[in-house]
Amino acid sequence: MSFKPSPVASRSVVLPLTRPQLAEARRVRAAELFGQGRASAEIARMLEVSAESVRRWKRVWEEGGADALRRRPATGRPPKLDDAQVEQVRTALEQGAQAHGFEADLWTLERVGLVVERMTGVSLSRASVWRLLTGRLGWSLQRPERRAVERDESEIARWIAHEWPRIKRGR
Repeated sequence: MSFKPSPVASRSVVLPLTRPQLAEARRVRAAELFGQGRASAEIARMLEVSAESVRRWKRVWEEGGADALRRRPATGRPPKLDDAQVEQVRTALEQGAQAHGFEADLWTLERVGLVVERMTGVSLSRASVWRLLTGRLGWSLQRPERRAVERDESEIARWIAHEWPRIKRGR
């Protein structure tokens, strides 16, 4: 198992809005419509949501304004690595596994965890390393093709061309 930068992570591509972003945009639009004095049923039809959702949003809007309908940052424990450390790790990983003393140039969760600990002094679980690679760095899982070192492509081609037809005919 190995990890590489995702093709999307290396290009500047405008991605479609995520579901939470779309939901927030819908609530903000509802706030604009509340300000115009539109009826809840009309807003529900326009935004293609339930009337109950519009009534709930309206209560929140009346108490806290449009900002109360915006997304809030995720609660919970802050990340162990700050943005500068993540960039430091990215630079280290882009040098390749062999540059960090590993035999093969493949990144595994264990190897990335070791490099993170060497670079930052922070010990991460396998799950946290996975989230770092896929979430914060935008890398994706790459599985190497398993091929024998002794594999001889010309001998395989000869066997398919000559031996296989003979076997297939039953001779």
